[in-house]
Amino acid sequence: MAYMIPETLPRGAKVTAGERLLFGTLKEHLPDDYIVYYEPGIFGRQPDFVVIGPDLGMLVLEVKDYTESTLYELFPKEWRIYTEQGELQTVVNPLHQARTDAFNIVDKLKKDKSLIQVGGSYYGKLKFRFGFGVVFTQMRETHIVKHQLHRVIEPQFMLTRDDIDADREDFDGTTLLERMLDMFTVPFHQNQMLSEDDIKAIRYHLFPEVRISAEYMPPVHHDDQLLLSLHNLQAMDLHQESLARQLGDKNRLIRGVAGSGKTLILSARARLLSKEHPEWKILVLCYGIPLSRVLKSMIHNMMEEPEDLFDFAEMSAEESGNSAAKKHNIETATFHEWLKNTLRIPDAGIEPLLEKVKLGEAILPTYDAILIEEGQDFEPSWLELLSKVLNPETQSLLLVEDKAQNIFRRKSSLSSSTGLDFRGRSKILSINYRNTSQIVNFAWDFYRTHSALKDRVKEGSSVDGVEIIPPQSTKRKGPEPIIKQCANFGEEAAWVARAIRKLHEEKKVPYSEIAILYRVRNRYSYSYVDRLRKELDRLEIPHDWIAEDANSKRVYDRTADTVKLSTIDSSKGLDFRAVFIVNVENMPFKLEENVKREVSLFYIGMTRAMEWLFLSYCKAEGFAVSMKNLRSIKVSISKFEISRT
Repeated sequence: MAYMIPETLPRGAKVTAGERLLFGTLKEHLPDDYIVYYEPGIFGRQPDFVVIGPDLGMLVLEVKDYTESTLYELFPKEWRIYTEQGELQTVVNPLHQARTDAFNIVDKLKKDKSLIQVGGSYYGKLKFRFGFGVVFTQMRETHIVKHQLHRVIEPQFMLTRDDIDADREDFDGTTLLERMLDMFTVPFHQNQMLSEDDIKAIRYHLFPEVRISAEYMPPVHHDDQLLLSLHNLQAMDLHQESLARQLGDKNRLIRGVAGSGKTLILSARARLLSKEHPEWKILVLCYGIPLSRVLKSMIHNMMEEPEDLFDFAEMSAEESGNSAAKKHNIETATFHEWLKNTLRIPDAGIEPLLEKVKLGEAILPTYDAILIEEGQDFEPSWLELLSKVLNPETQSLLLVEDKAQNIFRRKSSLSSSTGLDFRGRSKILSINYRNTSQIVNFAWDFYRTHSALKDRVKEGSSVDGVEIIPPQSTKRKGPEPIIKQCANFGEEAAWVARAIRKLHEEKKVPYSEIAILYRVRNRYSYSYVDRLRKELDRLEIPHDWIAEDANSKRVYDRTADTVKLSTIDSSKGLDFRAVFIVNVENMPFKLEENVKREVSLFYIGMTRAMEWLFLSYCKAEGFAVSMKNLRSIKVSISKFEISRT
């Protein structure tokens, strides 16, 4: 079964019956490692289908639902056909359409040094095959012969209803694949096999929404042509890409584990909607201020990045540096910022406003699309209000959440509390890409042991009725979480500062990729944060206290070359290569009655760490006891010796 993007076809008249038939046949009868794109937007064009396979290469298919009565006069370059209204219309030979789409893609990909032949008689050409063809979904072989279509399209470049109708008794999926292979004019050789990295590079260039990061090398010249040099490409996986593309009609819900790429998918979806509907008014909301700044920066960077990466190579540094910021139609804020700045009401004004809306006494702004991150932290009344400002004609609402990170008490179900129905329009993201398997397993062992919701952990592919999703870790390995007990907090703060300097100097971890998280800021006359900052200053480690006040959260800069000090609450949605959680014995906080919230909070803090996780405490109390038990039962803690200075 091939991997289809999107996973299912959109509803409505836009998709023809023939396209639906071909979509289903390709999905069921192509190999598992083939990827099939339906109507992808590529460099200003939109081919009907693009098929990519390791031993196939790339195949572009133009689909026509022409019948016998459609055809009038056929010439090699142009055809005259009857429209549905019975009028004559001149169109381009569909094989020429497919060929133009294919060469449009090829001309771009040939500019990537990693995708061309580096030796032999095909030097400078793509290192994989490409082909193109036409699918006549409503015409059989007899029709092709009767109308002599072979005069204007060679038979090897055509598929008919006989080839794609899986309900026929003599249908054979192997024969279909063989017919598709005939559309390639170059025979297959083993050295043309596409690797996973090759396919990732192709997707990276053709589909901007899948891009996460890449390392750019100086461009090189070949035959007076500038070639782009990229390595260490990071892109969405196919499931994430499919979700970003497909979530469009009516209310949609994604529930994902920590580190599963929920924020990335939401940002990519916002970019897609903005590109496809520049006239739309799009609202992106979350709960926390630091995450809202990350979202805003991520979306801004996505909107600024050119569709064609090769534009970077052809622009001078001066041109790229002086380019004006592009305006877009996406508004990003926290819910409370939006409430204050747009509706100009406090939290207490939501219920009265909803009552006025019901009575027809209030006029609200309208958004064509609303995307919500941290949905688990939104009150039912907030969601109900947002449902009132959503354009009823577009009904484009995406809600992203993780119940395991629910640190507030949303008491009611979405459908009963807000009128938003997500049944049948919900997906699960269960793979954690952010953390190493050691951190994923350690954090989840703690959560499932202590959470009061452990009996509501469910597995499956649909989120209907699911509360907590157990994470699946990737194959990425790293050091075990490091647990340190100190005699007092002064010693603990000094150990943290030395560990940070060691990471920076020996492991080359930038200060911008390190965070210190705490649950309690101070106690009585003693300030934990002040002590941490004093030790960082002593070792001349630059740092920002991003949770000092509302203003420090608003000006949060993820890229600043400073260690970030933050409450665990404010770290939601953020990630760092190394995370230190200090004063663990203060969790669960004695003044917090809701222990369930404390468990979720600690789980959130641990899953902010991408590679290194440090947990420190002085007294064997609270969660510090659990850490000791997990260490003795589950793991052998890696040594991270830090010399005193």
